[in-house]
Amino acid sequence: MRTWTVTLITALSFCAAGAALSTEANAQIRIVLKAGESVELQSVYYISNCRSIMVGLPQVEVLEGPPQVTLSIKEGMVLPRLQECANRVRGGTLIATAKDILEPIESKMTFRLTYKTKGGDRQRGHVYLLSLFP
Repeated sequence: MRTWTVTLITALSFCAAGAALSTEANAQIRIVLKAGESVELQSVYYISNCRSIMVGLPQVEVLEGPPQVTLSIKEGMVLPRLQECANRVRGGTLIATAKDILEPIESKMTFRLTYKTKGGDRQRGHVYLLSLFP
């Protein structure tokens, strides 16, 4: 009886942990822009042992999203905070620019970053929710 109770509690713990991870994975960032505005979305870099292994600047491809928003990458040195690196590495900043917005728009923007690295091409996909205003 006791073993069964421990097994049940363990199974429920794993289910709760899985549900929490699923909720975090589905959380999306909302970007709010007015016509003519630009915003920095994220740093772009590809590293190994806190050193850049990129060959050239990453390419960005919008897979889904409103035509009023364009994405570009501004080249520069960035600090890889998630990897706890002490020095800046070669990379850039992803920038979203809104233009020609005539009425409020709610949309989802899905895009892919393609990194050319010493080990070959690498891709990462991202999704942002957009609220656009004239």
